[in-house]
Amino acid sequence: MSKNKDKKQDIKEIKEDIKEIKEELQEVDYLQHLQRLQAEFINYRTRVELEKKNSIDFGKQELLIKVLDVIDNFERALQHNQDKGIEMIYNQMKDILKQEEVEETPYKDFNPLFHEALCKEQSDEKENTIIEVIQKGYLFKNKLLRPAKVKLAGE
Repeated sequence: MSKNKDKKQDIKEIKEDIKEIKEELQEVDYLQHLQRLQAEFINYRTRVELEKKNSIDFGKQELLIKVLDVIDNFERALQHNQDKGIEMIYNQMKDILKQEEVEETPYKDFNPLFHEALCKEQSDEKENTIIEVIQKGYLFKNKLLRPAKVKLAGE
């Protein structure tokens, strides 16, 4: 009888162990589910922040394009009149552009990604070399904001 009692006790202990293991597995499953949800939320928050930043940058681009026309007019005014007041305002506007990560496009060699060729002129320079910048081009955070309008050397 003692053997039978021991077997029943062993079975009871095994059932309890199985119950404990099931509960632990269920807790692990809940923990893994919670961790997945947390990771998904972090990814969502990161994606929303990036979309928000991109929307702000897009709005800035529209304004910056309009400001570039004003900068062009200041440059023309400074070519004809060396007024210190105009020069101060011009320099302030250039500083603002620099703070907003706006920079001029490079002008060494013609690049259709950054330059718009308006015409060609005979020159001693190598063909398709930029010989004159008619209107400056600008980059905003290393993306083209406005292409430079240029005159190229040609035949």
